[in-house]
Amino acid sequence: MKLNRKLVLLLKKKKLKISLAESCTGGMLSSAITSIEGSSKVFSMGFVTYSNQAKIAILKVPEKVIKKHGAVSVECSLSMVKNLSKISKSNVCVSITGIAGPNGGTKKKPIGLVYVAIKINKKIYLNKFNFKNKGRSYIQKNTVTKIIRFINKII
Repeated sequence: MKLNRKLVLLLKKKKLKISLAESCTGGMLSSAITSIEGSSKVFSMGFVTYSNQAKIAILKVPEKVIKKHGAVSVECSLSMVKNLSKISKSNVCVSITGIAGPNGGTKKKPIGLVYVAIKINKKIYLNKFNFKNKGRSYIQKNTVTKIIRFINKII
């Protein structure tokens, strides 16, 4: 069974709603979930907050967090998921922020660095992925796959 189908069935079975705040994946996770029949029973909302301005305006990430730590940081990812949880009231919330490339990386924050925060009810899981720079599509697809696998495992 495909991982995304398994996730939708699991969310339905457990009567959970999921909401997403995506940056570097550009809506791929939302698409993976909503491509499954019956996902409307579990998918509440998805935001593609690609720009810093969108993170600030929509997800209420404090500007000082982005200025101090950057948009690709533990602090930004946590702020995104906590505020998404308040906005959506979903049981499962996911935030994704990273550098998919081909440009934008630094020594401290290389291309392929992705932070994912997953909030299930009151518990928050933080994941840091460091994909090799094998191209934008590779980084995005692998991020989505790892997130779906992780959620399937923890719920």
